[in-house]
Amino acid sequence: MAKSVGVTLSEQVFTGFVVDHALVGALRRFPEDEDEYSALVEMPTEALVETICTQVVAVAQGNKVLDAVGVAVPGLVKNGVIEEAPNLPQLKGARLRDMITGKLKEQGIAAPVTILNDADGVAAGLAARHGKLDSMIRVWTLGMGIGFGRYPFSPGVWEGGHTVVTLDEKEAYCGCGGRGHLEGVMGHRSMRLRFLDMEPEEVFEAAKKGESRCVEFKKLYHKALAAATASSIHMAGPGKFFLTGPYVSFVDLPMLKDYTQQMVKMSPLQGYSLEIVDENPDTRVIGSAVTAEQAAGL
Repeated sequence: MAKSVGVTLSEQVFTGFVVDHALVGALRRFPEDEDEYSALVEMPTEALVETICTQVVAVAQGNKVLDAVGVAVPGLVKNGVIEEAPNLPQLKGARLRDMITGKLKEQGIAAPVTILNDADGVAAGLAARHGKLDSMIRVWTLGMGIGFGRYPFSPGVWEGGHTVVTLDEKEAYCGCGGRGHLEGVMGHRSMRLRFLDMEPEEVFEAAKKGESRCVEFKKLYHKALAAATASSIHMAGPGKFFLTGPYVSFVDLPMLKDYTQQMVKMSPLQGYSLEIVDENPDTRVIGSAVTAEQAAGL
Protein backbone atom coordinates (compact mmCIF):
# COMPACT_ATOMS: atom_id res chain seq x y z
CA MET A 1 0.00 0.00 0.00
CA ALA A 2 1.41 3.36 -1.05
CA LYS A 3 1.49 5.83 1.84
CA SER A 4 1.86 9.43 0.80
CA VAL A 5 1.06 12.97 1.87
CA GLY A 6 -0.64 15.47 -0.42
CA VAL A 7 -0.46 19.24 0.06
CA THR A 8 -2.17 21.99 -1.88
CA LEU A 9 -1.75 25.76 -1.53
CA SER A 10 -4.52 28.22 -2.31
CA GLU A 11 -5.97 30.68 0.19
CA GLN A 12 -5.04 27.99 2.74
CA VAL A 13 -2.62 25.09 3.03
CA PHE A 14 -4.57 21.81 2.87
CA THR A 15 -2.71 18.65 3.85
CA GLY A 16 -3.84 15.01 3.99
CA PHE A 17 -2.51 11.48 4.50
CA VAL A 18 -3.29 9.34 1.43
CA VAL A 19 -3.20 5.54 1.31
CA ASP A 20 -3.98 3.79 -1.97
CA HIS A 21 -5.49 6.97 -3.48
CA ALA A 22 -7.85 7.55 -0.55
CA LEU A 23 -7.67 9.98 2.35
CA VAL A 24 -7.05 8.54 5.78
CA GLY A 25 -8.26 10.85 8.52
CA ALA A 26 -9.30 14.48 8.23
CA LEU A 27 -7.57 17.18 6.24
CA ARG A 28 -5.48 19.70 8.12
CA ARG A 29 -5.77 23.32 7.07
CA PHE A 30 -3.74 26.42 7.78
CA PRO A 31 -4.80 29.01 8.69
CA GLU A 32 -8.07 27.76 10.15
CA ASP A 33 -9.58 31.21 10.68
CA GLU A 34 -11.25 32.60 7.53
CA ASP A 35 -10.22 36.11 8.59
CA GLU A 36 -6.57 35.08 8.15
CA TYR A 37 -6.79 33.71 4.59
CA SER A 38 -4.41 36.42 3.37
CA ALA A 39 -1.75 35.12 5.76
CA LEU A 40 -0.04 32.95 3.11
CA VAL A 41 0.61 35.93 0.82
CA GLU A 42 2.26 37.77 3.69
CA MET A 43 4.49 34.87 4.84
CA PRO A 44 8.18 34.84 3.82
CA THR A 45 9.18 31.82 1.73
CA GLU A 46 11.09 30.16 4.58
CA ALA A 47 8.13 30.49 6.93
CA LEU A 48 5.78 29.03 4.33
CA VAL A 49 8.12 26.05 3.83
CA GLU A 50 8.25 25.55 7.60
CA THR A 51 4.45 25.59 7.75
CA ILE A 52 4.11 23.05 4.93
CA CYS A 53 6.57 20.67 6.59
CA THR A 54 4.88 21.02 9.98
CA GLN A 55 1.56 20.06 8.38
CA VAL A 56 3.14 17.08 6.58
CA VAL A 57 4.61 15.73 9.82
CA ALA A 58 1.30 16.21 11.62
CA VAL A 59 -0.85 14.31 9.09
CA ALA A 60 1.72 11.52 8.71
CA GLN A 61 0.59 10.36 12.16
CA GLY A 62 4.03 9.18 13.19
CA ASN A 63 4.81 7.46 9.86
CA LYS A 64 8.40 8.46 9.17
CA VAL A 65 8.56 6.18 6.12
CA LEU A 66 6.47 7.77 3.36
CA ASP A 67 6.52 6.78 -0.29
CA ALA A 68 6.07 10.31 -1.57
CA VAL A 69 5.06 13.89 -0.75
CA GLY A 70 3.26 16.01 -3.34
CA VAL A 71 2.92 19.78 -3.03
CA ALA A 72 0.60 21.61 -5.46
CA VAL A 73 1.27 25.32 -5.99
CA PRO A 74 -0.59 27.95 -8.06
CA GLY A 75 2.12 28.90 -10.51
CA LEU A 76 4.52 27.83 -13.22
CA VAL A 77 6.62 24.91 -11.94
CA LYS A 78 9.69 23.39 -13.60
CA ASN A 79 11.90 20.72 -12.03
CA GLY A 80 10.87 21.65 -8.51
CA VAL A 81 11.50 25.38 -9.03
CA ILE A 82 8.70 27.97 -8.97
CA GLU A 83 9.36 30.04 -12.08
CA GLU A 84 6.26 32.25 -11.67
CA ALA A 85 3.61 32.50 -8.92
CA PRO A 86 1.33 35.54 -9.32
CA ASN A 87 -0.87 34.58 -6.34
CA LEU A 88 2.08 33.78 -4.02
CA PRO A 89 4.78 36.15 -5.36
CA GLN A 90 7.26 35.37 -2.60
CA LEU A 91 7.70 31.89 -4.13
CA LYS A 92 8.97 33.15 -7.50
CA GLY A 93 12.38 31.64 -8.08
CA ALA A 94 12.21 29.40 -4.99
CA ARG A 95 13.78 25.94 -5.25
CA LEU A 96 10.79 24.63 -3.38
CA ARG A 97 11.46 20.92 -3.84
CA ASP A 98 14.94 21.19 -2.39
CA MET A 99 13.78 23.41 0.46
CA ILE A 100 10.95 21.08 1.52
CA THR A 101 13.07 17.95 1.06
CA GLY A 102 15.77 19.36 3.31
CA LYS A 103 13.38 20.53 6.01
CA LEU A 104 11.56 17.17 6.08
CA LYS A 105 14.87 15.31 6.41
CA GLU A 106 15.60 17.39 9.50
CA GLN A 107 12.38 15.95 10.94
CA GLY A 108 13.18 12.35 10.02
CA ILE A 109 11.18 12.06 6.76
CA ALA A 110 13.24 11.17 3.68
CA ALA A 111 10.41 10.79 1.15
CA PRO A 112 10.83 12.06 -2.43
CA VAL A 113 9.07 15.42 -2.89
CA THR A 114 7.25 16.46 -6.06
CA ILE A 115 6.18 20.05 -6.75
CA LEU A 116 3.34 20.46 -9.24
CA ASN A 117 0.92 23.04 -10.56
CA ASP A 118 -2.29 23.09 -8.52
CA ALA A 119 -4.56 22.59 -11.54
CA ASP A 120 -2.58 19.47 -12.52
CA GLY A 121 -3.21 18.25 -8.97
CA VAL A 122 -6.94 18.74 -9.46
CA ALA A 123 -6.80 16.78 -12.73
CA ALA A 124 -4.97 13.88 -11.09
CA GLY A 125 -7.38 13.90 -8.15
CA LEU A 126 -10.39 13.79 -10.45
CA ALA A 127 -8.80 10.96 -12.45
CA ALA A 128 -8.32 8.98 -9.24
CA ARG A 129 -11.80 9.65 -7.86
CA HIS A 130 -13.56 8.95 -11.18
CA GLY A 131 -11.57 5.81 -11.99
CA LYS A 132 -9.84 7.38 -15.00
CA LEU A 133 -6.19 6.89 -14.10
CA ASP A 134 -5.73 5.20 -17.47
CA SER A 135 -7.30 8.07 -19.44
CA MET A 136 -6.39 11.63 -20.39
CA ILE A 137 -8.52 14.26 -18.71
CA ARG A 138 -8.32 18.03 -18.63
CA VAL A 139 -9.73 20.44 -16.09
CA TRP A 140 -10.47 24.16 -15.92
CA THR A 141 -10.29 25.60 -12.39
CA LEU A 142 -12.27 28.82 -12.04
CA GLY A 143 -11.04 31.02 -9.19
CA MET A 144 -9.25 34.32 -8.72
CA GLY A 145 -7.39 33.22 -11.84
CA ILE A 146 -8.06 30.44 -14.34
CA GLY A 147 -6.08 27.22 -14.10
CA PHE A 148 -5.72 24.47 -16.68
CA GLY A 149 -4.78 21.00 -15.50
CA ARG A 150 -3.95 17.86 -17.43
CA TYR A 151 -3.67 14.21 -16.43
CA PRO A 152 -1.50 12.28 -16.97
CA PHE A 153 1.32 14.75 -16.41
CA SER A 154 3.22 15.75 -19.52
CA PRO A 155 6.18 18.17 -19.63
CA GLY A 156 5.17 21.60 -20.79
CA VAL A 157 4.04 25.02 -19.65
CA TRP A 158 0.26 24.38 -19.88
CA GLU A 159 -0.73 27.90 -18.81
CA GLY A 160 -4.14 27.44 -20.43
CA GLY A 161 -5.62 30.34 -18.45
CA HIS A 162 -3.52 32.62 -20.66
CA THR A 163 -4.88 31.21 -23.92
CA VAL A 164 -5.66 34.12 -26.25
CA VAL A 165 -9.42 34.15 -26.85
CA THR A 166 -10.00 37.66 -28.27
CA LEU A 167 -8.14 40.16 -30.45
CA ASP A 168 -9.90 43.17 -28.90
CA GLU A 169 -7.17 45.58 -27.78
CA LYS A 170 -9.35 46.73 -24.88
CA GLU A 171 -9.23 43.25 -23.35
CA ALA A 172 -6.27 43.84 -21.03
CA TYR A 173 -7.61 42.72 -17.64
CA CYS A 174 -5.35 39.69 -17.12
CA GLY A 175 -3.13 39.92 -14.07
CA CYS A 176 -0.06 38.98 -16.13
CA GLY A 177 -0.50 42.11 -18.26
CA GLY A 178 -1.21 40.22 -21.48
CA ARG A 179 -4.03 41.16 -23.85
CA GLY A 180 -6.93 38.95 -24.86
CA HIS A 181 -6.35 36.20 -22.31
CA LEU A 182 -9.00 33.79 -21.01
CA GLU A 183 -8.15 34.81 -17.44
CA GLY A 184 -8.65 38.43 -18.43
CA VAL A 185 -12.29 37.58 -19.16
CA MET A 186 -13.13 34.86 -16.61
CA GLY A 187 -10.82 35.45 -13.66
CA HIS A 188 -12.58 36.75 -10.54
CA ARG A 189 -10.03 39.55 -10.18
CA SER A 190 -10.46 40.48 -13.84
CA MET A 191 -14.26 40.61 -13.57
CA ARG A 192 -13.99 42.98 -10.60
CA LEU A 193 -11.77 45.29 -12.64
CA ARG A 194 -14.21 45.18 -15.55
CA PHE A 195 -17.29 45.87 -13.41
CA LEU A 196 -16.09 48.36 -10.83
CA ASP A 197 -19.67 48.94 -9.65
CA MET A 198 -20.67 45.27 -9.29
CA GLU A 199 -19.31 42.07 -7.79
CA PRO A 200 -19.04 39.11 -10.21
CA GLU A 201 -21.90 37.34 -8.44
CA GLU A 202 -24.08 40.40 -9.02
CA VAL A 203 -23.15 40.48 -12.71
CA PHE A 204 -24.49 36.99 -13.30
CA GLU A 205 -27.62 37.67 -11.24
CA ALA A 206 -28.26 40.78 -13.33
CA ALA A 207 -27.77 38.73 -16.50
CA LYS A 208 -30.60 36.44 -15.37
CA LYS A 209 -32.82 39.52 -15.11
CA GLY A 210 -31.92 40.63 -18.63
CA GLU A 211 -29.63 43.60 -17.94
CA SER A 212 -28.05 44.13 -21.35
CA ARG A 213 -24.38 44.74 -20.46
CA CYS A 214 -24.41 41.75 -18.10
CA VAL A 215 -26.11 39.53 -20.69
CA GLU A 216 -23.42 40.48 -23.22
CA PHE A 217 -20.67 39.76 -20.73
CA LYS A 218 -22.18 36.35 -19.91
CA LYS A 219 -21.99 35.54 -23.62
CA LEU A 220 -18.36 36.72 -23.79
CA TYR A 221 -17.54 34.66 -20.66
CA HIS A 222 -18.87 31.45 -22.21
CA LYS A 223 -17.48 32.13 -25.69
CA ALA A 224 -14.04 32.67 -24.15
CA LEU A 225 -14.12 29.36 -22.27
CA ALA A 226 -15.48 27.58 -25.36
CA ALA A 227 -12.66 29.06 -27.47
CA ALA A 228 -9.95 27.91 -25.05
CA THR A 229 -11.53 24.47 -24.80
CA ALA A 230 -11.84 24.19 -28.59
CA SER A 231 -8.19 25.22 -28.96
CA SER A 232 -7.16 22.43 -26.59
CA ILE A 233 -9.28 19.93 -28.51
CA HIS A 234 -7.73 21.00 -31.82
CA MET A 235 -4.20 20.69 -30.39
CA ALA A 236 -4.49 17.58 -28.19
CA GLY A 237 -7.64 15.84 -29.36
CA PRO A 238 -11.03 15.13 -27.80
CA GLY A 239 -11.54 13.77 -24.31
CA LYS A 240 -13.02 14.59 -20.92
CA PHE A 241 -13.02 18.16 -19.63
CA PHE A 242 -13.98 18.87 -16.03
CA LEU A 243 -14.93 22.34 -14.76
CA THR A 244 -14.46 23.12 -11.08
CA GLY A 245 -13.32 25.82 -8.68
CA PRO A 246 -14.88 28.36 -6.31
CA TYR A 247 -16.75 30.15 -9.12
CA VAL A 248 -17.83 27.24 -11.29
CA SER A 249 -21.44 28.11 -10.43
CA PHE A 250 -21.20 30.97 -12.98
CA VAL A 251 -21.03 28.42 -15.82
CA ASP A 252 -24.17 27.77 -17.86
CA LEU A 253 -23.29 24.32 -19.18
CA PRO A 254 -25.80 24.20 -22.08
CA MET A 255 -24.55 27.59 -23.30
CA LEU A 256 -20.93 26.47 -23.06
CA LYS A 257 -21.66 23.24 -24.94
CA ASP A 258 -23.46 25.16 -27.68
CA TYR A 259 -20.58 27.58 -28.23
CA THR A 260 -18.00 24.77 -28.15
CA GLN A 261 -19.99 22.79 -30.70
CA GLN A 262 -19.96 25.82 -33.00
CA MET A 263 -16.15 25.89 -32.77
CA VAL A 264 -15.34 22.17 -33.15
CA LYS A 265 -16.64 20.89 -36.47
CA MET A 266 -14.19 18.13 -37.49
CA SER A 267 -15.98 14.84 -36.84
CA PRO A 268 -12.91 13.00 -35.42
CA LEU A 269 -12.63 15.72 -32.76
CA GLN A 270 -16.22 15.68 -31.56
CA GLY A 271 -15.79 12.88 -29.02
CA TYR A 272 -15.27 15.31 -26.14
CA SER A 273 -17.42 15.91 -23.06
CA LEU A 274 -17.81 18.72 -20.53
CA GLU A 275 -18.78 18.13 -16.90
CA ILE A 276 -19.09 20.41 -13.87
CA VAL A 277 -17.84 19.04 -10.53
CA ASP A 278 -17.96 20.73 -7.14
CA GLU A 279 -14.85 22.33 -5.70
CA ASN A 280 -13.36 19.93 -3.14
CA PRO A 281 -10.02 20.25 -1.31
CA ASP A 282 -10.00 16.46 -0.79
CA THR A 283 -9.67 16.02 -4.56
CA ARG A 284 -6.79 18.47 -4.74
CA VAL A 285 -4.89 16.75 -1.91
CA ILE A 286 -5.42 13.25 -3.35
CA GLY A 287 -4.25 14.49 -6.74
CA SER A 288 -1.06 15.94 -5.25
CA ALA A 289 -0.29 12.62 -3.57
CA VAL A 290 -1.11 10.54 -6.69
CA THR A 291 1.13 12.73 -8.86
CA ALA A 292 3.99 12.39 -6.36
CA GLU A 293 3.58 8.61 -6.26
CA GLN A 294 3.70 8.36 -10.05
CA ALA A 295 6.74 10.64 -10.19
CA ALA A 296 8.42 8.26 -7.71
CA GLY A 297 7.64 5.31 -10.00
CA LEU A 298 4.99 3.72 -7.76
